[in-house]
Amino acid sequence: MLKKNEGLDIVKALGTIQNVEQAQALFEKRLNREHLSRIRTLILPEILVKIANAIAMCNPARVYINTGSEADRQFIRQLALNKGEEAVLAMDGHTIHYDLKEEQGRIIDRTFYIANPDEKISTLANKILRDDALVEVREQMAGIMSGATMVVGLYIRGPVSAAASNPAIEITSSAYVCHSAEILYRNAFADFEKEVNRLGHFYTNIHSEGLNRPQDLPNARVFMDRSYRTTYSFNCTYAGNTLLLKKGNHRFSVDKAVYESNGKELAEHMFITGIDGAGGRVTWVAGAAPSGCGKTTTAMAGDRFVGDDLAQMWIDDGGSVRSINPECGIFGIVEDVNGEGDPMLMDRLRNSGSEVIWTNVLIDDNGVPHWAGNGETQATRGRNFQGPWKKGLKDSGGKEIPISHPNARCTISSTALANYSEKAEAPEGVETRVITYSGRDSDTMPPVWAAKNSDHGVVIGACIVSAATATEVGASGLKRAPWANAPFIPGALGDYMKAQFDFFGSAAIADGKRPILAGLNYFLTHEARGGGGKKLLGEKKDVKVWLGWLERRVHGDVDAIETPIGFIPHYDDLKALFETLIDKPYNKTLYDQQFSLYVDNILTRIDLQITAYGKEENIPQRLFDVLKEQRSGMMALKTKFGTIVTPEQLLAG
Repeated sequence: MLKKNEGLDIVKALGTIQNVEQAQALFEKRLNREHLSRIRTLILPEILVKIANAIAMCNPARVYINTGSEADRQFIRQLALNKGEEAVLAMDGHTIHYDLKEEQGRIIDRTFYIANPDEKISTLANKILRDDALVEVREQMAGIMSGATMVVGLYIRGPVSAAASNPAIEITSSAYVCHSAEILYRNAFADFEKEVNRLGHFYTNIHSEGLNRPQDLPNARVFMDRSYRTTYSFNCTYAGNTLLLKKGNHRFSVDKAVYESNGKELAEHMFITGIDGAGGRVTWVAGAAPSGCGKTTTAMAGDRFVGDDLAQMWIDDGGSVRSINPECGIFGIVEDVNGEGDPMLMDRLRNSGSEVIWTNVLIDDNGVPHWAGNGETQATRGRNFQGPWKKGLKDSGGKEIPISHPNARCTISSTALANYSEKAEAPEGVETRVITYSGRDSDTMPPVWAAKNSDHGVVIGACIVSAATATEVGASGLKRAPWANAPFIPGALGDYMKAQFDFFGSAAIADGKRPILAGLNYFLTHEARGGGGKKLLGEKKDVKVWLGWLERRVHGDVDAIETPIGFIPHYDDLKALFETLIDKPYNKTLYDQQFSLYVDNILTRIDLQITAYGKEENIPQRLFDVLKEQRSGMMALKTKFGTIVTPEQLLAG
């Protein structure tokens, strides 16, 4: 079990502030009159001591207490420009930020959980013992903000008053990080202490980019102290490593759900979107996918947008599964965002009226962003993530440098989107009836399938396999991606899996309100289904149909074909949905290619999971029971029909 407040609190040990009186004395000495008056509105000792120790440890020249006012937001925007962390672009409200070319994603090799000697950490993560972390933080963070401005912001990850929201402090010397936080999170300065008292906890994040030089990157670290719910990040600038409100605090939320919620709460790497159905009903969907595998596109395919990356879920007193988005904006990958597949997002990126921070795209001589796959006439020169660029430029290894980095991003407020739903700020969340799991799977699973029951659904999530994406520095090849949440699961996988089985199988979920769990996959290729080339077997916009089918399935409006891995759609139902939802013909040949079961591929995937999970400790037996049941069913199909089983054969029995 995770033990809170165990071992020394590193920032307290280095800052040496032990009580609120010492904290107030430091504030008197280090803050000017205006910001001293702001911090004096706070009274909770644990908050004041944490902030004071961060100041004492990092030794900034100035401390700015950000209340979230428009004047404060403008100060942060201007500070980002003055420091050169951002630059203005041609469109009003748009800026560009470049990370170091060697730091274009999460530095997974330098990201660690701070562990006590007897503490279990996920086998898919790195750990560092507390005493060793103390040495590194002392060496790298002591005085790291000398000459700089420290900005302190108080945020809430989720709507104020929501059952599963989490208060968090962001302390940083990076104006770009502050600017991003103001777009992506709810500044809750006025409500912060009330929320801390209500929820009984808060997270703390301490970051400095240091001198922001390539030679400092080997010493970059992201440390997450689970015992004290405090993150430390230094010598790095990419938001996934520095905006610790995001994935750093998501990790703490996973811990809280697994070890404290008793099967009634989850913290997931999921989008949240609403699908308009028959008779004016709205069906809310949450779905997991690894970073870079289509969460934003899938979220935008819905009619009512709540979020594209993270979800806090709980079972309410009425027996409904409820979801909120900890964020209120998008930090979205822009590669292949275009007018055909992402028309609403494209509208906001190409037309005035929205505040946007661009990262690691090409900016042409006219101050206009360009990126790979945007469906437009591309610039032939400009500046991108590696410096000055022109078409055909090659790196030292002779490989052509793309116009933008595959992990190039845009940061924009959710309220800017045409399909934004005001339910995003509802404290009660949205009643969630469909849960999906997907990855970048080119050759195995069909585009959509629904689990037979909640246990089978948990296994779909546990068995995501995906091609590595550019969101992680140095990642390559095909890898397991359990629940698309594996990089953010601090504790043992067996503990996390048990929490999933307990939550979705809970007797607290009322009859008629239990979600269906399903798989999505729109990365099947032609060559994997008897054709030629790696082009997708379908289009991104088809996901609107897959979601539409699941919406109807959960309400009993469509039947399905039973298979050992779950239920797949009938052709006639999909043909009608393609026509009504996206005005596109859908032929039987394509249906057969997409929904035939390639038995050997599926068996290989099942065997991979049985072997991998067999090496883990305390994995619930239910996982192996489901996988063995599916394997037996697939072998029976192979014996009867061969290695490729069509929907017609499944119907014929």
